[in-house]
Order: sequence, then structure tokens, then C-alpha cells
Amino acid sequence: MDDNFENLKIMVIDDSKTIRRTAETLLKKVGCEVITATDGFDALAKIADSHPDIIFVDIMMPRLDGYQTCALIKNNSAFRKTPVIMLSSKDGLFDKAKGRIVGSDQYLTKPFSKDELLNTIRQYVPQAEQ
Repeated sequence: MDDNFENLKIMVIDDSKTIRRTAETLLKKVGCEVITATDGFDALAKIADSHPDIIFVDIMMPRLDGYQTCALIKNNSAFRKTPVIMLSSKDGLFDKAKGRIVGSDQYLTKPFSKDELLNTIRQYVPQAEQ
């Protein structure tokens, strides 16, 4: 089974430059187009422009946190079906529950591995599996 990550648009929203760069490097290696944003405000305009296939969003960010960002994405009819994956350095039940409430599709604990990232994309983006 060959994966097909070519031309997938992946958005990574994180205020950590290291996380953005790590995710971007991993994803570009498998052929994805990567859009990065430093926080929710930065992300919202880019989401409207780029229509990503899946969005990874950090929970703890200045200005607009991951929960608020996810809720805004899921409340927009154009992006309601876009998978939103919460990223957090805490592996807490409360965080996972709160993520579900605002509509997130899954929760990844940082630091995530390449496999975790790619498996999550496979799970939520149908064209990643060929």
C-alpha cells in the first residue's frame, strides 16, 4: 500500500518555531504542501486562502488559543468538515475532552513522531491512502 501525500495541503499552527519547522520538514519530505501559522489569527486568514486538507493546531498560543481557533474553524460551514488535530505538550484528559467539545478530531501529544503525524493524516484525509 503506497501512501499518496502528494499535493496534500497541511496547515500547522503553533507559536513554536521548532514545532512548525519540524512538522514542515517531515511533511515536505513526503510531498505535502505545508502552510504554517504562528497563532489563530494568523491561521484564519491563511485557512480561507489555502483551504487545507487537515489542520494541526497547538493548544497553548498567545492571542487566540487552539480551542478558540478550532471552534472558529468548525463553526465556519466552509471548513466544518476539515479535520482539526489538537497538539499539546500535556497529555491530559481534560485537554482531550475540551478539544472534543470544540470539535477537534484528534489529539496528538508533543513531541510527536513522524509516524504519528503521517498516521493521523492517513486516518483523516482519504486521498492520503491509495
